[in-house]
Amino acid sequence: MNFLKLVSFLFFSTLLFSCGTTKKVSSTIDARISAKELIDLHKKSEARFKTIASRVQVNYDDGETSQSVTVSLRMQKDETIWVSASILGITMAKLLITPEKVSYYETIDKSYFDGDFSLLSRWLGVELDFEMAQNILLGNAVFELNDDNYLVSVTDVNYRLTPKKQQELFQHIFLLNPVNFRMASQQVAQPNEQRVLTVDYVSYQEAGNHVYPKEIRLNATEKNKQTRIILDYRNMDVNPEVTFPFNIPRGYQEITLD
Repeated sequence: MNFLKLVSFLFFSTLLFSCGTTKKVSSTIDARISAKELIDLHKKSEARFKTIASRVQVNYDDGETSQSVTVSLRMQKDETIWVSASILGITMAKLLITPEKVSYYETIDKSYFDGDFSLLSRWLGVELDFEMAQNILLGNAVFELNDDNYLVSVTDVNYRLTPKKQQELFQHIFLLNPVNFRMASQQVAQPNEQRVLTVDYVSYQEAGNHVYPKEIRLNATEKNKQTRIILDYRNMDVNPEVTFPFNIPRGYQEITLD
């Protein structure tokens, strides 16, 4: 399994939600809520912290390769996202994301990547930046929400926010949990490229008087290829003292994203 691919999907995948099934509307939903009220509640529910640290169990399946790995995740809000994968205390790969760049290295094939977001965005086929990565990890809306641009409705047991005018090449929908107003799903599709990118927030957990994702299920489809990832956040620690050790070893081969 390519670690860059796993981590890229882990941080940057979103979904086009299927509305084919019908369920009873939850009694906690206020069908009269306005887009402004819903967006304000979502923003107020955002976790306030300086740093977080967690162990994350990652289960990966792309139809050809199936693997489970535990990674260490550390974040300094608005500044750094750090991921380290190790087996029996031996580092297998590390990823470092800052607002300026993305860097990673993999010890098995002695390769590394060190570039800006435009390179990684091109590789993924989705424009992204540091703020988008951070928002997805925290259950925040991946894009800035402006009540002038969205309509609110009720779908299944969630609130649904849709743009008043969808872009032809890049479409998205947000589903919000009516209990905690965090994301239930984030939804993005690129119809012309036949891409459907999926993130479902299955459950949340409380830590440091705020709510953080507990289990996230991702499904990324491009034409006939599908990749599934399940993330289980464990031992969430809020505002610990953290460091972000990262040095690309000498002699590693640089990977270029064509």
